[in-house]
Amino acid sequence: MPPVDVTPAVEVLDAAKSVTILCHVQPDADTVGSGLALAQVLRRRGVPVVVSFAEPAELPASMRSLPGTDLLVAADRVPREVDVLVTVDCGSAGRLGALRDRLAGAATTLVIDHHSSNTRFGAVNVVDEAAESTAGVIARILDAWSEPIDRDIAHCLYAGLVTDTGSFKWPRAGSHTLAERLLATGIDGAAITRTLMDTHPFAWLPMLSRVLASAQLIPDAAAGAGLVYVVVRRQDIESVRSEEVESVIDIVRTTAEAQVAAVFKEARTDPDHWTVSLRSHADTDGSPGLDVARIAIALGGGGHRYAAGYSTTGTAPELLADLLRELG
Repeated sequence: MPPVDVTPAVEVLDAAKSVTILCHVQPDADTVGSGLALAQVLRRRGVPVVVSFAEPAELPASMRSLPGTDLLVAADRVPREVDVLVTVDCGSAGRLGALRDRLAGAATTLVIDHHSSNTRFGAVNVVDEAAESTAGVIARILDAWSEPIDRDIAHCLYAGLVTDTGSFKWPRAGSHTLAERLLATGIDGAAITRTLMDTHPFAWLPMLSRVLASAQLIPDAAAGAGLVYVVVRRQDIESVRSEEVESVIDIVRTTAEAQVAAVFKEARTDPDHWTVSLRSHADTDGSPGLDVARIAIALGGGGHRYAAGYSTTGTAPELLADLLRELG
């Protein structure tokens, strides 16, 4: 598959008089890192720019050391009208949460993403499904724009690259080349990775103990591929941050007896609202694993073949029944 042409993104950004960059709800380091990297370049060019996301109210602690966070504004301070609105790492307008209404006030909308499930909801869509991260797409845009990647921008891009590859457990062609280039700017890759992925408060450990105790294995689910799942209740997460909750799926997915893993996460404030993380992996014989993006889309979400998610309402048994039905 040939690389996606990023020229349309360069043309939009080069002509922009003001820019709003929106990240997806419950932001990870790829959406925030990509947004802040692009915002710093626009500021360097003298273009008024802000970055935001709808929820939660504050940036997760693990990302607060990223350069450019001074460009972040609260959701209620995002301008209603802007010349160019850019979304980064958002597969659909729904992933913008309450800020999706800002799309209507933009003269031009630009979608930059790498999710195969992207709905192409922008006026201009630069979606590279072959890229391992949106940060990688941003790097290509900056190169095509002849904008140098300095140390601060490299820090933000590396954050997106290292997290979306799972510390390079799931790289694509070119991932290590980009990493080497970013590290050559002088950033401390080990420290960035440790801050983002390997640092948790003590409360994380008892939370894991409670949550993992709920683990269930259904060997005949997904036509015999197997499903392992856990349920994260509101009372389990009262003393931990959102990033601790998001880390649970990376432990559950290691189960050898199931090719599909799911984590059902109850909302902190609404007992009937849940977010669900899905993961899968290739079979031991090398054949492709289940496409969980297809499952997530059917349930109102999206994502990648091996990593996807969705939001839904109901009780835990109802959610499980819905998932099992889609898995077949």
